[in-house]
Amino acid sequence: MKLHINRRNALVLAASLVFAPAAQADSPSRVIAAGGSVAEIIHALGAGDRLIARDTTSTYPAEVEALPDIGYVRALSAENLIAMDPDMIIAEHDAGPPEVLEVLQRTGIPLVMVPQALDPDGVAAKIAAVAGALDLPEAGQALQDSVAAKLEEARIAGAALPETPRVMFILSMQGGRLMVGGTGTSAEAMIELAGGVNAVAGLDGYKPLTDEAAIAAAPDLILMMDRGGDHEVSVADIAAHPALRLTSAGAEGRVITMDGLYLLGFGPRTGDAALELTAQFRRLPEWADG
Repeated sequence: MKLHINRRNALVLAASLVFAPAAQADSPSRVIAAGGSVAEIIHALGAGDRLIARDTTSTYPAEVEALPDIGYVRALSAENLIAMDPDMIIAEHDAGPPEVLEVLQRTGIPLVMVPQALDPDGVAAKIAAVAGALDLPEAGQALQDSVAAKLEEARIAGAALPETPRVMFILSMQGGRLMVGGTGTSAEAMIELAGGVNAVAGLDGYKPLTDEAAIAAAPDLILMMDRGGDHEVSVADIAAHPALRLTSAGAEGRVITMDGLYLLGFGPRTGDAALELTAQFRRLPEWADG
């Protein structure tokens, strides 16, 4: 993946996703973050003290979890948000539902929709959108530069792998049914940034995968989010799955788990996450340096 940050284009894209009914005289000081990477970026810009609430997916840095929780980013309540009297709401591209966003726009509360990111340019656009909304151009530029440098380091590390591992991202495995990350997903984007290739071809988005297709995918390793409760999946669960146990990844317990926001958030820590994933690839026998 070639790194080319075009900041002018990133700023133009970011500006096109800002829905603020009226210009503000002062920088916003009562901000709600709807989306984990949004909260991360706000803190990385040094503006964490402006946050008054966050959604359930916002878990980093640790102090964010002490804020009031507005619920899941895709199932927001307009009434709850309005009652908090924010002077700005900054949300991920997939925040919703749409009818809630429509209500918020009619209230006059500035609503900033941050663009989706699946590559380094996308991360730059996210940072530009948040920094612009908070009137922090210098901090935004500095963060873009540091994140771009780390992403370039990750790209180089991934490209230097002796071989390209085939990686299957499993979102969930409830009832033994595989839900995997196909093309156009943040999971695929991270796998590629770290130097791997998505083992699941011909499947768009996050979709169920048949046992036959899982065997044909022939993953060298399996990547999952580190989750608890009903969604927790152990290496033993993978090895016992009727299809996965017939793949080298399942038979040999080649399973990597990482924090979901860190792995898939495409925020300020994405370069670090990609470097960590590449390092995990190198620890496996097939790709370990001689």
